[in-house]
Amino acid sequence: MTRRPRPRGLRARLLVAFVLVTVLGAAAAAWSSAGSARTALVTSTQQRLTEAVTGRIEAVVPELRYPPDRAALDRLRAAVGSNTLVTYEDMRSVGGADTGLVTRELRAAVRSRNALVTQRITAGGRPWLLIGTPVTITAPDGARSPSGIEVYAVRDLAGVERQTDGLTRSAVSTAALALPPAVLLALLASRSVLRPVRDLRDTARRLAAGDLGARLPVQGADELTELTVTVNEMAESLQTSMTAMRRMQTDARRFAADVSHELRTPLSTLTAVVEVLATAADGMEADARESAELAITETHRLVRLVEDLMEVSRFDAGTARLRLEDVDVTGAVRDCLRARGWLEEIELTAAEEIVLRLDRRRLDVVVANLAGNALRHGEPPVRVHVSASREQVRIEVTDSGPGLPADVLPHVFDRFYKADAVRTRTPGSGLGLAIALENARLHGGDVTAGRAEGGGARFVLRLPRDRDPEDGRAGWDV
Repeated sequence: MTRRPRPRGLRARLLVAFVLVTVLGAAAAAWSSAGSARTALVTSTQQRLTEAVTGRIEAVVPELRYPPDRAALDRLRAAVGSNTLVTYEDMRSVGGADTGLVTRELRAAVRSRNALVTQRITAGGRPWLLIGTPVTITAPDGARSPSGIEVYAVRDLAGVERQTDGLTRSAVSTAALALPPAVLLALLASRSVLRPVRDLRDTARRLAAGDLGARLPVQGADELTELTVTVNEMAESLQTSMTAMRRMQTDARRFAADVSHELRTPLSTLTAVVEVLATAADGMEADARESAELAITETHRLVRLVEDLMEVSRFDAGTARLRLEDVDVTGAVRDCLRARGWLEEIELTAAEEIVLRLDRRRLDVVVANLAGNALRHGEPPVRVHVSASREQVRIEVTDSGPGLPADVLPHVFDRFYKADAVRTRTPGSGLGLAIALENARLHGGDVTAGRAEGGGARFVLRLPRDRDPEDGRAGWDV
C-alpha cells in the first residue's frame, strides 16, 4: 500500500492549507452564486414563456364560438405559435413536430386540476418546457366555466441551458482566477508567520553549536513571543550553568596539575628514602619488614598516580605532543613486554616487521596499560596480536577471564572508573585506560573494548598508516 505524498515543512503545509481554503471558498461562493443565478434564470424564462402562451390564448378566446369547430381550434393554435397542440373532445389541431413530447402525465394533470400546469423534461439531449392549460369561458356576469378546450405548448430551453452552462464556466473561471492571489497571499502570510519560527530555529542551532550568547529579540504579544521569552530564559540558564561548569572544570584541572607538580619534589625525596629503606628491609624484624614493604609499595603507587595525573593534565591543557620517529611496531611491543617481565606471561604473535611513524614512548604507555589491565583483571592466557593492513596497524590484547559486563563497557575508558567498587586498593590508578585512549587519539587512532570470541575481554588499538606528520596538525612535534 503506497502512501500519498504529503507536503513536508511548516511553510509548505501552511501554503497548501491557505491556498486550499481560499480556492475552495471562492469556488463554493462562485458555485453558489451560479446556482442561484441558474435557478432564477430558469424560473424567469419559464414564467415568461408561460405568460406569453396564456396572453395569446386570452387574446383569441373572446372571439371563439362555442362549441368550437376545427377552424376555431386552428385559429387558436396559430395564435399560440409553433409546437402547439389544441384539443377539444375528439378534435385536435397540431402544429410542429415537437408536440409529440407532450406527456400523458401533463394532460392528466391539466384535466384533473383544471388549471395551468408546467413540466420540464429532457428529450434528445435537450431540455424542454411543456405548458398545458384549459381554456375557460367568462360569462357576462363574470362567472367562469370550462370550455373543454385544452392548449399544450412545447418550448425549447436549449438557450437557457447554454446560459446556465456559461454561468458554470464563469464559476470555474472565478475559482481559477482566485488561485494566483491565494498563492501570493499565502506566501506573504507564511513569511510573516514563519519568520519568528525561523529565528527560533537559527537561535537553537547557534546554541547547539556552542554560541551560548545567542538571544532572540522579543516583539509582539502572541504565543510565539511567549515561546521566544522561554527560549531566551532557557539560553540564559544554560549559559549560566555552562559557565559555572567550565569554571569548575578549569579549577579542578588546575588543582590536579598544581597538586601533581607540587608533589613531584617531596615524592622524589620520599622515593630516595624508600629505596634506602628497601635495601635495609632484609635485616629487619618481620613486622617492621612488612611495614617497610607496604610503605615501598604505596610510595611507588603514589608516584605512578602523580605521573598519571600530570599526563592527564597535559591532555586537558592541550600541551601533549608527539615526538615522531620511524618505529618497528612489533619490536616496540616486544620491548614493552620484556621491560616489564611479561614475556613469559603473555603470548605475543606478530608480523616480522611493521614500520610506522609514531611516538615510541606513548605507544609503550598504551601497550603497557592494555596488557597490564589484562594481567590484573583477566585470566591466562593473555594474548597480544599485532597485525597490519594498508590502512591501519592493529594491536589486539585479549584475556581468558570473565570478560567485561555489559554495564561496564560504556565506562571502561572513564577516568578513575573501576568495575568493582570494592577493589579500591588495586595497583592501578584508574587512569590507565583513559590515558591509553588519549594517546591513541593523539596519533589519530582509537582504542575500543569488547568481549573476545571465547570469553574474556578484548581491547583493540588502531593506528592509521596514512597520517602525514607534515600536515601541520596540532599535537605533532617532529
